[in-house]
Amino acid sequence: MHEKSPTNYCEMSTLALMLSSRNGLHEEFLGRRLFWSKGAHIAKLLCVAILIGLQSISLSGQSHVSEPAVNLGDTSFLDAPAGPGFVAEQIGDAAHDGRITDSAGNAVSGASAVNSMSGLTHIAWISHKQVLGGWYGVEVVLSAAHVDAGALGDAGGLGNTTVAPLILQWPEHRLLGMAIDQRAVADFDLPTGQYAHTSNVNISSNAFTVHPYYAITAFLTKRIETSWRVHYLWNSTNNDPPISTDAQSTQAGQAIHFNATAAYNLYKGLWIGLNGYYIKQITDGKVDGVPLPNSPEQVSAIGPGMVWNHRSWFFYANGYQELAAQNRATGHKLVLRVEKVF
Repeated sequence: MHEKSPTNYCEMSTLALMLSSRNGLHEEFLGRRLFWSKGAHIAKLLCVAILIGLQSISLSGQSHVSEPAVNLGDTSFLDAPAGPGFVAEQIGDAAHDGRITDSAGNAVSGASAVNSMSGLTHIAWISHKQVLGGWYGVEVVLSAAHVDAGALGDAGGLGNTTVAPLILQWPEHRLLGMAIDQRAVADFDLPTGQYAHTSNVNISSNAFTVHPYYAITAFLTKRIETSWRVHYLWNSTNNDPPISTDAQSTQAGQAIHFNATAAYNLYKGLWIGLNGYYIKQITDGKVDGVPLPNSPEQVSAIGPGMVWNHRSWFFYANGYQELAAQNRATGHKLVLRVEKVF
């Protein structure tokens, strides 16, 4: 394995666009217990996975190994409430990234805009059996996407597969008068999607990831909620990177990212509010085992959103405008989700 200098790597003009969830495909199960019927809490399981979408970018002028697609804003309001049962869900994502930024947050000249559409199918189950005081469950998420990267090309097909062999959903408890729901999940992304080292645009990351998260929802009052989901991300090595990188291996750095919301129960099952996300890479990516200085990426986003519950159906809509990006594509996206609880 030869060594590759960061300077030479900067000359790369390739897109490592992956689907595992930027929009994400990594992650998940969201179970939700939605409550509202004139003062009484009615428990319903509601799961939301996450995933799918488009990933980040490595373009001329960037010394950077892109993070895979992760759950940035694909889960939002009422994230942590859940209970035993099944859920089936379909998620649609549309994103436009019109600006590529360097390590200082400045636009990279000549970089193509990237447009993507993706969809995922998510099935999750939580049992009545308890481990460490929480109900045990599992989930699987399948995904597909189409990415148009302009002059760099396009790609479409199946994305990575997310599996969670361990979901722990704790029953609701009260703290200082507030209802609190919590969940911990061990997610793993398998590189099963479309990938070719001869292509500059791919749907799969061609790497295995470990991606656990912790979610909490607090009902400050009966009509006000705030939800937080915090993830850790570790990436394995891609030993067959695109040939345009002139590298024998690449590895994206470790990262921390979270989603956050604040919503108001406007009328019966209708909640409206603000949703946002943030990702921060905490270690340098590597090319042929050599760390790349000034390469970590970050981005944040905020926007309006809503969820409406009618019987066993749940409908979500979330919009996001990104800002403060470094070493990353940035733009805006829309997430639509439909869920059926059984």
